[in-house]
Amino acid sequence: MNDEASQRWQWLAMAVLLGLLIWLLAPILTPFVMAALFAWLGDPLVDRLEAAGRRRTTAVLTVFAFMAMIGGIVLTLLLPLMVEQVGQMIRWLPNLADWLTTTAVPWLESRFKLSLASYINPEGVVALIKEHWQQAGGVASNIIGSLTTSSLAILALITNLALIPVLTFFFLRDWDKMMAQLRELLPRPLEPTIMRLARESDAVLGGFLRGQLSVMLALGTIYAVGLWFTGISFGLLIGFVAGLLSFVPYLGAIIGFTAAAIASLVSFGDVPHLLLVVLVFAIGQTLEGTVLIPWLVGDRIGMHPVAVIFAIMAGGQLFGFLGVLLALPVAAVAMVLLRYAHERYRGSAMYGRPRQAAGTDGAMVATAAISELDPQPASNGGQTANPVPQSGA
Repeated sequence: MNDEASQRWQWLAMAVLLGLLIWLLAPILTPFVMAALFAWLGDPLVDRLEAAGRRRTTAVLTVFAFMAMIGGIVLTLLLPLMVEQVGQMIRWLPNLADWLTTTAVPWLESRFKLSLASYINPEGVVALIKEHWQQAGGVASNIIGSLTTSSLAILALITNLALIPVLTFFFLRDWDKMMAQLRELLPRPLEPTIMRLARESDAVLGGFLRGQLSVMLALGTIYAVGLWFTGISFGLLIGFVAGLLSFVPYLGAIIGFTAAAIASLVSFGDVPHLLLVVLVFAIGQTLEGTVLIPWLVGDRIGMHPVAVIFAIMAGGQLFGFLGVLLALPVAAVAMVLLRYAHERYRGSAMYGRPRQAAGTDGAMVATAAISELDPQPASNGGQTANPVPQSGA
């Protein structure tokens, strides 16, 4: 027991030191973490190309070129487009205030016999939003100005951005070798259990990132294109935001539909355009349930939306942007470890009702409980019944 307790304290000390090291090196770890994440996402494609007969270098170059093309499209097309959409939304806010004052508030007062004029001040709300937006823009301008006045700061920023594709290529090329080397470093008695938990963690994280993020992108595209066809000036922004929020069931659809419906009423004020908005989100929800989820996610294990939200917020609070990048991998591992601890607890004497458990991780088998419930030897024609065999060591 002393050796086991000593080993546990050693593992705890190593974990604490690792967390402290990550916290201290957070400013320089961001490009490495982003590159490792991209390499982890692209490694399955590289393995498939290798299985099809391609050399590792050729497969890596193919996947890397594809990822670079996607990144270039996002930076050159989508990012400026989203910035323009945000600007259109800010310029549209006075129209929203006018619609609330002249249409929405009077209709609510006459419909529900309420007096809302003394409680709702649309012009004040819009002015408050625009004021905070201008303050945010001023902060951003100050940050950019400070970067431009500090050659070292802007050089560090450019270096970090340039390191991401370089590191991604090397991680992709040597991913399998690095994983094999890490596996060799594991303690031999714990290696089977750690590898099992690692595979489960990969399944959880992969089920969310590779599956749910694909669904989010597809839904965002469907909503954005549909709302753009309806004529809403910043429909692309609403559509992509609704798609990004769709990892929480119904949240993206509710927020996106509400924003699009209000934008449609303010801009057009008629029923046909509102029906088009309803049609867009009805098509998106139907495709999500019947095509996107079964095809892109299937029966893979995903992370609970509450766990995703908490992990991202906690990671950002503790480690900043690096914490946001590490939030989902850490949450996936934590969920697997919690399930493993739950299995061990359910199979232990502490639970009070030992259960039969399969596997080679040392879980207890409840043959003793059977003999306690039925202490008399079973008879079968004068012969004792064979005892229940134990499974696993």
